[in-house]
Amino acid sequence: MPDPAQPAFILVRPQMGENIGAAARAMLNFGLRRMRIVDPRDGWPNPKAVAMASGAAGPVLDFAGVFADVPAAVADCDFVFATTARGRELPKPIYTPEAAMTEARRRIVAGEKVGILFGPERTGLENDDITRANAIITVPVNPDFFSLNLAQAVLLSAYEYSRHTLESVPLDPGLAGHEPATAVDVEKWGDHFEGRLEEAGFFHPPEKAPMMKRNLRNMWTRFAMTRSEVQMLHGALKQLMRPRG
Repeated sequence: MPDPAQPAFILVRPQMGENIGAAARAMLNFGLRRMRIVDPRDGWPNPKAVAMASGAAGPVLDFAGVFADVPAAVADCDFVFATTARGRELPKPIYTPEAAMTEARRRIVAGEKVGILFGPERTGLENDDITRANAIITVPVNPDFFSLNLAQAVLLSAYEYSRHTLESVPLDPGLAGHEPATAVDVEKWGDHFEGRLEEAGFFHPPEKAPMMKRNLRNMWTRFAMTRSEVQMLHGALKQLMRPRG
């Protein structure tokens, strides 16, 4: 079984089985085994992925979780990175792979679950995917040729994570003993808040509604909330919506 004290490498809508297999090999090169796959284009299991994994990396695929969408894939994560050369219009912290994996290791040692999103080969992650992340990883590459294939992106992150595996020590995440909110906690709060705004007619004009909702989702994931804070927000909103008198 994959070690739960590792980041989850989440391949979002991968298009080719060969690239999934190559990503599995890249992960195992550095001792990482926690792969998740979101809505693979050619279905799952994929014999081309198994062939490319070249035997030794087969167990990475055997234990890979398959999910219908990004919210489901990150539901148990406390902190999520999105690897992208885009998305800078969304206000989120931007890390290099080295800084991101140092932070990932720090959080995992502190008991948190970390996920890393990798986009499909042709288009990369969409903004709706990136809003589910707390921070962005961008590789400082040649600006005239910045495209990395899926396995290369996975390899870079896996290498940087493994470099810091033995160097990190437990750190206090600064939450004063409170449990951090998981991605599903934040997702449910976003649904609750968005639903109340819908009822109040906030999303107007209709053509701007998708952008407004995306900005709200992005804001919630940017905040490092605890579970108790999310529960308090639910309670406050319910109280505000109660009839007066």
